[in-house]
Amino acid sequence: MPSAAMKYPWNDYRGRLSPLKLSVFVALFLPWLWVALALSAGWLGARPLTEAIHQIGLWTIRFIFLALAVTPLRQALQWPRLILVRRMIGVAAFAYGLTHISLYTAQQAFDIGKVASEIVLRIYLTIGFVALLGLAALAATSTDGVVRRMGRNWQRLHRLVYAIALLAVIHFWMQMKLEVWEPTIMAGLYAWLMGYRLLALRFATRGRLPLVWVGVLAVVASVVTAGGEAIYFHFAYHVGMWRVIALNWSLMTGVRPADIVLGIGLGIAAAGVLRAWLVSPARRRPGFA
Repeated sequence: MPSAAMKYPWNDYRGRLSPLKLSVFVALFLPWLWVALALSAGWLGARPLTEAIHQIGLWTIRFIFLALAVTPLRQALQWPRLILVRRMIGVAAFAYGLTHISLYTAQQAFDIGKVASEIVLRIYLTIGFVALLGLAALAATSTDGVVRRMGRNWQRLHRLVYAIALLAVIHFWMQMKLEVWEPTIMAGLYAWLMGYRLLALRFATRGRLPLVWVGVLAVVASVVTAGGEAIYFHFAYHVGMWRVIALNWSLMTGVRPADIVLGIGLGIAAAGVLRAWLVSPARRRPGFA
């Protein structure tokens, strides 16, 4: 007889209700429900189906990145139970990706031949479709039974998520053309997430990267983001690179992608410092003032 933990995604490994898993499970449906409501209510502008496709695709990428962020957040915040929701978020990313391509198929009047030809002929669609196939492979091997049967090969297969995330960013960037504000943020966060893993291989102590490295990485990822944005606008629109970089230190153009990346990285480091202070042995002693 299957265990309760296998029956209900909001249970932990012991079959007990997990408030964390239940909260995340419910939250994963909210973007889909919002897009469905907005689409039916006519709130998505002159091209509602196109906007719905974009919104669902955007949430697909966000969920991929949230799944990747579980490991650094779990370690920085000393929150081991956060690992319980990583698989759930990853499966949600695939579900949203499947909805994304289904809406695109609907936009093409369910002409599968046309959809297939568009995927072959348009490179950004090819890239997105390859990423979706990768998500499908990860989702299909996400059950406990498959994990046990595959052993170490499961971990090797699921490292494909790093390539999938990169493909998703490229697809997003190419699709957005001139308005690359959020794709640039995603690219910067990808640099941070990959940098974290590389640093953890070398400097992790007891499976945890020192928070000082988390902060330094935020600065480096921010600089990389600003540099990448400058290179893109230089070659795509012949804008001087130093002009674009200078905008990152100017309030005239508002908050730049590099600022967002820096804020998120430093925010995680600061949250880790606060968490370490709250759980320090000195604060746990009775009578500590």
